[in-house]
Amino acid sequence: MNNYNNCEKNLPRSWDKLSYTGAKRVPLSEEPDAGSWPTFFIKRDENGNFLDDEGKPIYAGIRTPNNGIDFEGEQLERVRKVLQCLNHRRRAIARYWGAGPASKQWTPIIDRLIDTYGVSAPRAARILAAVYSAINDAFVIAWYYKYLWKVARPNQLDQELVPLLCTPEHPSYPSGHATVAGCAEVVLSYFFESEKRQLHYLAEECAVSRLYAGVHFPIDNDEGLRLGRYIGNIIVNILKKQSSISQNAIDYPILEDKEADLNPPPYRRQVIPFEYEDDCRSSSLDNKNNCKCKTLDDDKYYD
Repeated sequence: MNNYNNCEKNLPRSWDKLSYTGAKRVPLSEEPDAGSWPTFFIKRDENGNFLDDEGKPIYAGIRTPNNGIDFEGEQLERVRKVLQCLNHRRRAIARYWGAGPASKQWTPIIDRLIDTYGVSAPRAARILAAVYSAINDAFVIAWYYKYLWKVARPNQLDQELVPLLCTPEHPSYPSGHATVAGCAEVVLSYFFESEKRQLHYLAEECAVSRLYAGVHFPIDNDEGLRLGRYIGNIIVNILKKQSSISQNAIDYPILEDKEADLNPPPYRRQVIPFEYEDDCRSSSLDNKNNCKCKTLDDDKYYD
């Protein structure tokens, strides 16, 4: 069913010009200047353009919103279908990764990797510094593009769409969760090469959880992962060039595979518990139990 006419009064279709489902005002901006914040690995020129460590321009590596992306048609319809047929597993995945900021769930993952592989104290500090600095840079770049393009959220383009979780108050494209996940995956895989497959799976799950939550379009997550991995690879190349005073490479791949027990699962319990406020200014499925389907294939991650 096409509900586009329900929000014609809110045109033009820009994130800052449209209200969320059930809201009486346009959303507030969450850290709108974050795209200009300092970065640790990535450089910027006097015009604000992102540069690598050699001063070469960094391109987003993702599609621009006007490059054949049908947000109001195919993308929005996929969000509708997912929300109509959420099962318990997908709800649990959405709630787990959606609890807290995008960096929260990667903290216990990093800690478990360090403990499992018996990483020394200085090397553990280096890993933590590298990963969180990389996440900072990924956030800054993602926020730059979010507020450059100001792509509306699903529940702005369809004023009858009700997400599972509260929709964050910043533009949709690209997904911050997906960008952070892609970047964390690549940087952690550099330090823990034997866990590369498991880290890839977790990054993919983190990204698609935002589709299950109904707060992002599929393309937000796909291109967010691409952007995060692009940033992560630039940072890994910088790390590889670093050496000690004796001119020896600092990092070395951990080839032993100890099959680290990384969360999630479980999904119902946060590794670092905290009671977050879940009071949406607009409606969510947690408040409106209108799911139309009782079952869905658990093994299909993308619809």
